[in-house]
Amino acid sequence: MTQFKFRLPRQPFLHGKFVDSQCKDKHELTSATDGSQVMADLQWAAVEDVELAVDSAEKGLKEWQALSPKKRCSCLLRYADLIESHAEELAYLEVIVTGKPMVFASGYEAPQLANILRYYAGYTDKLSGESYPLEDGLLKMVVHEPLGVCAAITAFNSPMILFALKVAPALASGNVMIVKASEFNPLSSLRLAELATEAGLPAGAINVLIGGADVGNALATHKHIRKISFTGSVATGKKVQIAATESNLKRVTLELGGKSPVVIFRDADLNNAVRAASNFLAFNGQGCILGTRILVQEEISVTFLEALRQLIEEHTKTLGSDPMELSTLSCPIFHVQQHKRVAEFLDLGKQEAEVFVGGSVCQHPGLYVEPTVFVNPKPAARILHEEIFGPVAVVQTFKTESEAIEMANDTEYGLGAFIHTNDISRALRVASKIQSGTVSINTTENMSPQMPFGGSKNSGLGRENARYALMAYTEPKSIFIRTLGEME
Repeated sequence: MTQFKFRLPRQPFLHGKFVDSQCKDKHELTSATDGSQVMADLQWAAVEDVELAVDSAEKGLKEWQALSPKKRCSCLLRYADLIESHAEELAYLEVIVTGKPMVFASGYEAPQLANILRYYAGYTDKLSGESYPLEDGLLKMVVHEPLGVCAAITAFNSPMILFALKVAPALASGNVMIVKASEFNPLSSLRLAELATEAGLPAGAINVLIGGADVGNALATHKHIRKISFTGSVATGKKVQIAATESNLKRVTLELGGKSPVVIFRDADLNNAVRAASNFLAFNGQGCILGTRILVQEEISVTFLEALRQLIEEHTKTLGSDPMELSTLSCPIFHVQQHKRVAEFLDLGKQEAEVFVGGSVCQHPGLYVEPTVFVNPKPAARILHEEIFGPVAVVQTFKTESEAIEMANDTEYGLGAFIHTNDISRALRVASKIQSGTVSINTTENMSPQMPFGGSKNSGLGRENARYALMAYTEPKSIFIRTLGEME
């Protein structure tokens, strides 16, 4: 039997402790790196567990709201400190399942989770309202009140970051949260809930369930849940929105992925642009905002493509490296179903475009595919318009700025975009015309706690991060106070 460095949680976390699920079925969790078994007894939740989670959350809500803003701030800061001190453990719980590089999970994701918590901890005593001048003896005030019990459904690719984006603003604004962790990658979320209790958050402030569509639907339709935040596919996001609407009109935030363009003009720093364009390899392409449509100005396309090929071929040589080694940057596809989907798109791409580099599933015991670039796609090619969620990019060329903008916007998604040029006037001009929630200029950076994150079109509704996310977990209330004279 495999000996693991840290304890592996395998039960739902309800009301401050791990408990057995009401569902008696046990599920296997395997490693994407080599197919070995991580555990055979992962306990998915039943619909009955959702009821238990809501009951727990309603009790926890009273305790959490009874704390002063200063005490809630202290709890969240302690929570962030605990996460930081357990960064290796949290990362390990993801790496053993997904094969995600340890250097990224422990060096970026866990610290970023702590940073997001600290950012929102500072807001606990800063949820100010508004007041307006006396008029006809009336004082008018607006206060922002928490919604109550909220829910989150997170995706398999980056559960720690998604946990932070949803849980932190909810708690800071006085709410409590039920998280449905992805059944493909749930372990870090379970441990995060346990750490919250260790940090002093009341039992029920954070509950975590593992499960499939039935559990997600139970959360989306529950009449005592006031808001649900979902990250995942467009198809499932639409189902969540419909269920939320038809049940109790609960608030909805949806982050549904993207097909982000990388627009490279002829005056761009070519080395920087090539490195940035290769960022579709991060997480093996399993990132919603990664640039997977690369648009290159004709004059530099040949030089650009050759430089990109060299970088990709070097990266491909590292596939299968031990993800626990801090020098490893490559990784597999995170679960079997996604690996099958990517493989199908590779086959489809060969019919719709030309393979420039890669194009095959790796002959390796893990869930690896070759980083792949297609060129000269057909206008209606699915690989050009659909989110693949794998290390697959499509390169097109353009002649003019206006053509580049038109091509960049030729998608049903609108999450992110990347522009590379040394002409700042052009950069700002193009950024203003691209239909996306985020535009990055001469950089791959696309997320900060201070900056709203989300998309337009099919990329979703609402925003995460910044004050925008905080206010989405509150309800404004208008208060009128008569201060002079008698009621007429």
